Amino acid sequence: MFQSLRQPGVMVVTLAAAGILMVTMGIRQSFGLFIAPIAESTGLSIVSISLAMAIGQLAWGAIQPVAGVYADKYGPDKVLIAGLLILAVGCALTVFSSSTWSLTLSMGLIANVGAGVASFSALMGAAAQRIPANARAEASGLINAGGSFGQFVFAPLAQKLIQAVGWMGSLGALAVASLLALPLIRKLTPAARAEQSGSAPTVHSAPVPAMGKAVMFALKDRNFMLLNIGFFTCGFHIAFLVTHLPGEIDLCGLPPSVASWSLALIGLANIFGSIVAGSCVARYQSKYILAWMYGSRAVLILWYVLMPKTDWVFYAFAIGLGFTWLATVPPTAGIVSKLYGTRYLATLFGLTLLSHQVGAFFGAYLGGVALVSFGDYGWMWWADMALALIAAMVNLPIKEKASALLAAPT
Repeated sequence: MFQSLRQPGVMVVTLAAAGILMVTMGIRQSFGLFIAPIAESTGLSIVSISLAMAIGQLAWGAIQPVAGVYADKYGPDKVLIAGLLILAVGCALTVFSSSTWSLTLSMGLIANVGAGVASFSALMGAAAQRIPANARAEASGLINAGGSFGQFVFAPLAQKLIQAVGWMGSLGALAVASLLALPLIRKLTPAARAEQSGSAPTVHSAPVPAMGKAVMFALKDRNFMLLNIGFFTCGFHIAFLVTHLPGEIDLCGLPPSVASWSLALIGLANIFGSIVAGSCVARYQSKYILAWMYGSRAVLILWYVLMPKTDWVFYAFAIGLGFTWLATVPPTAGIVSKLYGTRYLATLFGLTLLSHQVGAFFGAYLGGVALVSFGDYGWMWWADMALALIAAMVNLPIKEKASALLAAPT
């Protein structure tokens, strides 16, 4: 494993991207731990906070293609610097939020926009254009594992900080943590890549159409639409859990530590899941990997619904979920690159992430509505299960071969 990453400079680029993703994903995936403390401190309702979180999910996705466009046109360094700075500002401003609109602006919009700018779209695109084709699958798996490791680190850390210095102090610490990732950006610039490997950045030998033409072609492609439908479900599933799993655990009468450790175990398990997914992408068709992942989620949710709600059931559930949590990213990005090449990968993969986050909006918001309306999350689990089965089926008809876009004249 990782044989292809041992080429000169490849591991440096991969680890730098993984380190940045560790910080941005680790911070935003810990926001669900702040729902109860913010509600208790400010008097805001769970539905109001859930709406802020849901808008944050949508903002994180909506900014992805925009960040991808700027990264493709001007390079990733300025984009990533802006993202980390905006994330820090959003975390710091949340401390002063005491109303629905101010919380929506600070944690919902600003923090999530910053995390989205310095996330998958720009990072995957930057790495794909600066490492050889035979290393991209394993690199994407390792980069994705960085985001999962961030969740493993930041979830229990944020919970401990909330208990030690309060939710305001904890958010201040997260703002500082985002700034500490800034030095890693230098390792992703074209100049740094050339210096490390003794060669120029990746040259695109295939014809390269204009960006607008590439985007319009993808939006009319049936394969791209099917991929987006599956990724929509992935977003619904992940946002519902990362936002409301602490609330579900509280309803079961278990302590907050079970919630933080469950989120941490999801991240830990996904480190291995992401690495395995990256390895599998190099060997098997990505659509089958995605179908298996989504199908396994439906089975696991059914198991959870039928089991008694103990701390060890939540830990087992978290580990099972974690294995496929964000491991869907390498095969999804792999299909996009197979269909349309890597020149506009940041932009086109950013569009798939937008569909992911539209699903995330509904997962985060409807979870709060279900809790207020029915007193629990029962209907959400069944909806989640049905959507996972749909996602598994819609990936199977995808044809994984280079589209006519790559053969079109420049």
